[in-house]
Amino acid sequence: MECHALIVVGASAGGVEALEALVQGLPRDLPAAVCVVLHVGDRRSTAPQILAKAGPLPASHATDGEPVQCGRIYVAPPGHHLVVDLTRHLRLTRGPHENSTRPAADPLFRSAAQAYGSNVVGVVLSGALSDGTAGLGEIKRRGGTTVVQDPEDARHAGMPRSALGNVTVDHCLPAAAMGKLLARLVAAAVPDAASKEEARMEGEYTLNRPITLTCPECGGSVKETGADSLPYFTCHIGHRFGADSMEEAQFHVVEQAFEVALRALNERAGLCYRLAEAALRKGQALSAKRWEDAGREARERADVLIRFLGEEWIRPSATPDDGEQPAGA
Repeated sequence: MECHALIVVGASAGGVEALEALVQGLPRDLPAAVCVVLHVGDRRSTAPQILAKAGPLPASHATDGEPVQCGRIYVAPPGHHLVVDLTRHLRLTRGPHENSTRPAADPLFRSAAQAYGSNVVGVVLSGALSDGTAGLGEIKRRGGTTVVQDPEDARHAGMPRSALGNVTVDHCLPAAAMGKLLARLVAAAVPDAASKEEARMEGEYTLNRPITLTCPECGGSVKETGADSLPYFTCHIGHRFGADSMEEAQFHVVEQAFEVALRALNERAGLCYRLAEAALRKGQALSAKRWEDAGREARERADVLIRFLGEEWIRPSATPDDGEQPAGA
C-alpha cells in the first residue's frame, strides 16, 4: 500500500539522543515513513540498530530504489545523500557535499517536498551550523509542516536556532514530545497532494552555466575585456589570456585533471587488490571478495577514462569554415 505521508528528520551533533527520544514516542502503526539524515560522513554508523532498539518501528539503512513503506525508519547510509524521487522510491546518491557534509539534510528535505507536497513533515534536531534550514524552507513553501527541536532541549542548538531564525516554524518543542505530535500530523494525510514540477533528481552533480570563468593558471575568477577587439581574459592577480590562449590553457587543465583522476583510480585498484590478497592469507574470504569488487570497480572506471583520453577531442579550427572571411581578405 502506498505511503501517503513522509516524515523527514535532519540531525548532527547530539542528534542520536534526540532521535532516540523522538522515535520512542512514535506508534507502531504510524501511517507514514520516517527518513533520517545524521551527519556521519563516511564513518561507519550503527544508527539503525540504535533507533530500532529505542522505539517500536523497524529501522535500517536505506537502499537505492526501494519503495517508501509506512511504519519504517530509513537512515541515510554513510557517504550517501538520501533522497526521494517523484515515484516515491528512495534513492542514494554520491552527489556533491552540501553544507560540507554527505549525507546532508537539505537534499532529503527538498526532494521530500517535491514528492509529498503538503503531506511531508520536516524535523530539525540537535546540530551545529545550518544544514536543514533551506530544505525546511522548501517544505514550508510547498505546504508541508515544519517542526524544530527546542534549542534549550538540544545538546547543540545551532541547527534548531538557524531553522527558527530563517523559516516560519509550525511547532517548536522538546524531542521527547515529538513522537505523539508527528503521529497526529500525518494521520490526516490524503493522496497525491504533491506538485510534480522540477523533476530533476536531487543530490546529484549538475552542470549549470558557470557564473564566472576561472584562471587556468591560479584558479581565480577572470574578467573578460576587449569587447571591440579580440577578447582578453584577466584574473584578479594579473594572469592574462587572449581567446585562443585561454582555450588552449583550459584544454590542458582538463587533460591534467583526467590524468590525476586516472592515477588515483589506478592507485585505488592497486590498494584494493593488495588488501584482498592480505585478507585471503588470513582466511577472510568475505573481506577479500569485498576488496576485489572495489578494486574491479576502480579499474573499470579507469578503463573508461583511458578510452576517453584516447579519443580525439573536437576543437575549434584555426581557419574559418562557416563562410567567415579572414581580416583583410
